[in-house]
Amino acid sequence: MCTCTNCSYSRYSLQSVLKSMTMITDDESVDEIEELESFNHGSRFQFPDVPSAGMIEWSYDMRRSMQEIVPGLFLGPYSAAMPSKLETLLVNGITHIICVRATMEAKIVRPKFPDRFRYLVLDISDCPTENIIQHFSTVRNFINESLESGGKTLIHGNAGISRSAALAIAFVMEKYGLSYKKAYALLQAKRFCVNPNEGFSQQLMAYESIYLANLTCPRSNSECNLKRPFDDIDRTLEAMDTES
Repeated sequence: MCTCTNCSYSRYSLQSVLKSMTMITDDESVDEIEELESFNHGSRFQFPDVPSAGMIEWSYDMRRSMQEIVPGLFLGPYSAAMPSKLETLLVNGITHIICVRATMEAKIVRPKFPDRFRYLVLDISDCPTENIIQHFSTVRNFINESLESGGKTLIHGNAGISRSAALAIAFVMEKYGLSYKKAYALLQAKRFCVNPNEGFSQQLMAYESIYLANLTCPRSNSECNLKRPFDDIDRTLEAMDTES
């Protein structure tokens, strides 16, 4: 059970949020994601080929280092971005760092090289009822900016297991046209300890419908604008906070 002071919503409330934001039913989501993946090597959506996962021999001490999940995207713990790891970051070509921390962690988990790397700092609690889905588009744009400039990005939280892993999974889903389960499996093959909390997993499954709708609807169709669903989520969360 989550004991985070920033989380005042019940599990039932989280389910209500997910229900309010899901634009496609569970069965439709599964069918359409499978259809989406069937075109992964075709011309309909122009997805890049999914990198071969290639299981690595995992050891416990690897939790303390970063791993490259897909080309240009690394995932690891805060210790991978400490001053003692500067040379490792440079050797691996890291140019951008996404620093994920809860407000109470801000004095410790913070950018260490603001003059060497471009940072995106996100305040996210590792709590099942935390609204992490609202950060997915920001993270996607930040990583894509890095890739387009020939750079590489490291996403880290405190441990590199839940919050940062959820953000990496969302990016991989949308980048390669994958379901949550397949993206999760790809990450776990590279960093075996990844384990988003239950609430993040539910939001990632809901995100399948959201990113799929964004891909399949014409860009000019105002009905496919995703701003309204995200605004609805924010209003729902604010109402819950007021009532709690």
